[in-house]
Amino acid sequence: MAWAPPPSAAKLYRPNRFVSLPAELDPATFDTSPEKLRAETERLAIRSRLKRQYLLQLNDPSPPAVIENPALIRWVHAKSQNVYPTFRLTPRTSFLGAVYGLGPLLFWIFVLKADRDRKEKRIQEGKLKRSPFSVFF
Repeated sequence: MAWAPPPSAAKLYRPNRFVSLPAELDPATFDTSPEKLRAETERLAIRSRLKRQYLLQLNDPSPPAVIENPALIRWVHAKSQNVYPTFRLTPRTSFLGAVYGLGPLLFWIFVLKADRDRKEKRIQEGKLKRSPFSVFF
């Protein structure tokens, strides 16, 4: 008697009335056109060639000083060279920049000026005696 492989999970799957069918198993959305299969096999071949080249460099008995990984190079470039690819200058970002940049400065100017005016008023009323050689107040 010949041995038969077990059926795949897709063949064993039975739809449940409480759960919708996943897109991977839905025959209406699963496209097995020849051009899509050809594109997938090309991408898989490219991926496997890159992986083989990287593993050969990694396991070389006399390795080069730097092992270049194209995906890592693209990632580093995206993180370091292309810092603000999605930033747009809008009225909102301009306002937030002004608030976070000038807001604390204006706040402390107001607080220190109000404190100085309050002390000066108390000195003029005679309620506070000014020390003669005070550097700070």
